[in-house]
Amino acid sequence: MKVTLLAGGTGGTKLAHGFAMLGPSVELTVVANVGDDADMHGLRVCPDVDALLYTLAGLIDTGRGWGVKDDTHTAHVMLARYGEPTWFTVGDADLATHVHRTRLMRDEGAGLTAATASMAAALGITARLLPASDDQHRTLIDTDDGTLDFQEYFVHRRQEPAVRGVRFSGDAAPTPAVLDAIAGADVVVIGPSNPIVSIGPILALGGVREAVAAATHSVAVSPIVAGRALKGPADRMLLSLGHEQSALGVARIYDGLVQRFVIDDADAPLAPAIADELGMDVVARPTIMRTDADRAELAGALLPGA
Repeated sequence: MKVTLLAGGTGGTKLAHGFAMLGPSVELTVVANVGDDADMHGLRVCPDVDALLYTLAGLIDTGRGWGVKDDTHTAHVMLARYGEPTWFTVGDADLATHVHRTRLMRDEGAGLTAATASMAAALGITARLLPASDDQHRTLIDTDDGTLDFQEYFVHRRQEPAVRGVRFSGDAAPTPAVLDAIAGADVVVIGPSNPIVSIGPILALGGVREAVAAATHSVAVSPIVAGRALKGPADRMLLSLGHEQSALGVARIYDGLVQRFVIDDADAPLAPAIADELGMDVVARPTIMRTDADRAELAGALLPGA
């Protein structure tokens, strides 16, 4: 079965791992958010792509949800001595990823899609990882303190400024591979990622929203459980941008895109309201992925006929 997963952040990477654990019966393609990408120390950094690489290769620092487990920070300390900014911490193994990607793109002329495919193959990953775009598609956050680049908001400012708007720089387009992966999927899944800054940048690319809406089978998983985000600022973003801070608020964002909407058991009382208002098939089940078994069970429950 061909599964195309739209993903960004911790929830999306965990679900990608869940699908990967289902074995050869699932042909997995992951469309990764690139709105978080940044240039640090002269290197291209792709946080959501990297989280997928590390998770699917068994290298992720599970405690943090990003970076390489047991990484050291010798290079970071030396960069600080040279007066480089220190607010964006990069481990030594993580630095190697950024060096290698930048060399592929700058010296060999590879696009981000080709570079990612090469890196995934080197790490033994069988799933297909597709950056949402090969073009610059950076997320900009409008706050009371002005407009901030995503990493400035998310890491340097610790997500403290209230978000008043989200937009994207550049004139980016999805790659043909992304549109083909959505059109050719047996099921398109929107992962439990921040709907504003993880899934939103993917859907903002021309033709992606229409392709998802046209899918024969489509399902989204709410990243909000009992009114709270499990990690990150999704709940606060929803509120400051005028959305309801709940699974219903997320469902409204995906209105017209998906046929099924999966919420956590804790939000089961919201199921009738979501179904009545939006016409979605609403399923309440455990969605918090604490273990590998949780990940695989949730992934399996999202397949058509499950």
